[in-house]
Amino acid sequence: MVTAWHWITFNVFIVSLLLLDLFVFQRKTHEVKPREAVIMAGFWIALAGVFNVLIWMWRGHDAGLEFLTGYLIEKALSVDNLFVFLLIFSFFKVDRRYQHKVLFWGILGAMIMRALFILAGTTLIHHFHWVMYVFGAMLIFTAISLAMEKDKEVRPEKNLVLKIFRKLMPVTPEYHGEKFFIRVDNRLWATPLFVVLLAVETTDVIFAIDSIPAIFAVTTDPFIVYTSNMFAILGLRSLFFALSAFMVTFHHLHYGLSFILLFIGVKMLIVDFYKIPIWLALSVIVVTLIVSVVASIMDPKVQKELEKELDPGKNP
Repeated sequence: MVTAWHWITFNVFIVSLLLLDLFVFQRKTHEVKPREAVIMAGFWIALAGVFNVLIWMWRGHDAGLEFLTGYLIEKALSVDNLFVFLLIFSFFKVDRRYQHKVLFWGILGAMIMRALFILAGTTLIHHFHWVMYVFGAMLIFTAISLAMEKDKEVRPEKNLVLKIFRKLMPVTPEYHGEKFFIRVDNRLWATPLFVVLLAVETTDVIFAIDSIPAIFAVTTDPFIVYTSNMFAILGLRSLFFALSAFMVTFHHLHYGLSFILLFIGVKMLIVDFYKIPIWLALSVIVVTLIVSVVASIMDPKVQKELEKELDPGKNP
């Protein structure tokens, strides 16, 4: 049984990790190199694996599978979201030294927002079972939209939150290092770096609307839903820097994610008639992700792009 102490302990643990990352691992502003990023990404994934084992020992086989399935779904959707973060940084020409800080605070905000979404989703499902059908329909609609998507685009000039913010507060024309705000002539100004943070935060709200309903197709256990989401988000910063040079490897990932969202959407719609076993859902997700990545790597266009990344001088 999950008690209040389990919730408190887990959240204290998560906050401790975030503080460790901010004040120890990233205490000095620097460009995160691929080797450092890979090590840190491996650390966060291993940590999630250890927690998964603990869940398995504590809550049993089914809970362990539910956590693993939920974690894989959220992690896969997060990888797809990294494309958008990369485009945002490119659009605003953010120095690589400051990208980690933006992602840290952006993901901290994402964790808070997702916690609220999970609380709202759990409450709605508990009181209104038909909400499951709404979530299922939302996922199927998202799956179709994702499958038809050709190229991801970032259009900050159309972001309503950014428009309102620019009207409420002046923004400096240039960056000021890693500062989000500066004071000029006793007036507070936001820097473009804070505008980038707002763009990341508002984009993640859209991502959460897609991803949170997806995990409710796996389990409605609040603790499993919450912990799997938090672990999936925790290593997102490191994963971004580890994969940013090889994003092309996931060129066809959106097709795989589309199929996964369609599958779990249907799973939610038929839940009252047939409950798809969790092991089968996990198998479908794993196989689909593997096929998506392999299909991307085998694509001749992707192979050429990879060659350029690995040997820039070979393909000027």
